[in-house]
Amino acid sequence: MKKSRTLVAIAAASAVALTLAACSSGSSASAGGKQTLTVEDYYSSDPSMSGYNAVYKECAASIGAKVNPVHIAGASLIQKVLQQASSRTLPDVLMLDNPDVQQIAATGALAPLKNFGVSAPKGDVPGVIKAGTYKGELYGLAPVINSIALYYNVDMLKAAGVTPPKTWDELQAAAKKLTDPSKGVYGFAMSNINTYEGTWQFLPFLWTNGGDEKNIDTPEAAQALQLDVDLQNDGSMSKSSVNWSQQDVNNQFVAGKAAMMINGPWQLPVLNAKKGLNFASVPIPTRTSSQTVVSPLGGETFNVPQTGDKAKMALAGKFVACLNKPATQLKIAKISGNVPSDQDSAATWATSHPQVQAFTETVKTARARTGELGPKWPTAATAIYTAVQLALTGKASPEDALKQGQAQNK
Repeated sequence: MKKSRTLVAIAAASAVALTLAACSSGSSASAGGKQTLTVEDYYSSDPSMSGYNAVYKECAASIGAKVNPVHIAGASLIQKVLQQASSRTLPDVLMLDNPDVQQIAATGALAPLKNFGVSAPKGDVPGVIKAGTYKGELYGLAPVINSIALYYNVDMLKAAGVTPPKTWDELQAAAKKLTDPSKGVYGFAMSNINTYEGTWQFLPFLWTNGGDEKNIDTPEAAQALQLDVDLQNDGSMSKSSVNWSQQDVNNQFVAGKAAMMINGPWQLPVLNAKKGLNFASVPIPTRTSSQTVVSPLGGETFNVPQTGDKAKMALAGKFVACLNKPATQLKIAKISGNVPSDQDSAATWATSHPQVQAFTETVKTARARTGELGPKWPTAATAIYTAVQLALTGKASPEDALKQGQAQNK
């Protein structure tokens, strides 16, 4: 997940649902005898993702179709989808950030994949199926997935005599030892911004420690938030983290201003392009050595919208199935830097790409953000990043910040 995206007012969703109910079938004809599938995604601003077009073309050819890729800027995609649903101009295949699937499915804009003979792949990471499911129906599948891990500067840790931390205590000790105020170097960096990116980066600490988004006003959540506050207050993490996106965090790490950081595999192209940067990654430390890290599941699903054209919808279902074949997943992983959803394919990928080893381990236990709350997830996500901001800016203790956050988590 490069960026966490949200959705839509309930009133707008209701209006969409009413409009969809009145949709009529459209034409399935196309020039040249082959039907053309329009595929809409949000890769327009990311040149590194341009290889998706070739994969789209390959899958379309395999089912006897043509493809018309349409790239929409990520921040505009959801609003665009709602407008398309209202005007009955939805694409044939729609890519969504996985937390948005349930909210869009709730409007009636998506068709269950079972309608096209597509079922949940047995080898996929469980979180992938949960992320694409709404009210017991599978609406979307993600060919590749991601999560976050702890990157570290190998040379900095070696010079300081520090080993990669595995527990919170080790993380605090390592971060403090790696901090050098005279050089403007912090031992640790993460995004604590007041957006869904801030929530996304805090979730491994919250979830792994037994915290839950349904009620964030708990001792387990307070312990996680206290760790965040302690890292900042002892000088190991910059106070500017409340304004840093994940890209800002990566910039700090690349510039040598942070010895360790929380980030995802999508940063690998930039990290590898930096000459002289010797880095590696490990799973995010847990409070105790007996805990297994639980991180949020990132990745985009491909879905079949309710266009009313049954012939093209069936073809779109075949296209989505093609994208999610293990062989295609490996091709997409090469393009995106992410991890194949199929666990056997992920293991193969990790063998030939050791830089993603930490992520292939982390995604096995990664949780779908909408797994518990479904379309209500954005409310909880807002409550979480609000609490983090209150605590880090000194406006409330971790306990009081979480209490205030929970008050709006309804």
